[in-house]
Amino acid sequence: MAVEVERHPFEPFLPEGAKVLMLGSFPPQKKRWSMEFYYPNFINDFWRIIGLLFFEDKDWFVDKVAKKFKLQEIKEFCAEKGIAMFDTATAVRRLKDNASDKFLEVVEPTDIPALLRRIPFCRAVVVTGEKAAQTLCAAFGTEAPAVGEFSQFSFEGRNLRLYRMPSTSRAYPLPIQKKADVYRRLFADLGIS
Repeated sequence: MAVEVERHPFEPFLPEGAKVLMLGSFPPQKKRWSMEFYYPNFINDFWRIIGLLFFEDKDWFVDKVAKKFKLQEIKEFCAEKGIAMFDTATAVRRLKDNASDKFLEVVEPTDIPALLRRIPFCRAVVVTGEKAAQTLCAAFGTEAPAVGEFSQFSFEGRNLRLYRMPSTSRAYPLPIQKKADVYRRLFADLGIS
């Protein structure tokens, strides 16, 4: 039986003046969403890491009672800080019924150059996980830096940095505080505080 192709459910989030483009691989299945935005799985630690870094509170963006993230606050925060978001794939096949990137087949990679043209002040592209790094590097014909590091590449006269960050999935074997330390260096490098 052929596995159905899934199209990306969200529009790119590209606030005016965005300085950084954060790219995951692809959203989990809708049944795992706690909001209609990036990193929607309530057990993913992305928004907890951001809360720790910017507000010293991992639950800053968490509505514990409703078991979901605070969508409006997240969008306002990203717009204020100049953080754009999308994913490295716009169409995938899910080879297993789970949220693991390991079982995602990228059918259509995202047109990253088209996104970068829409955010002319962007100086860094950040991938959050191995599948995202592989997909992006294949598109740009570049090597992925080590986790927590960056490399440089040129795009239409712009010098950009490519950061490879640890996955914020709890399946990635690194405590949240250690992941937060790696992300802290990223935001410090980019002057986002």
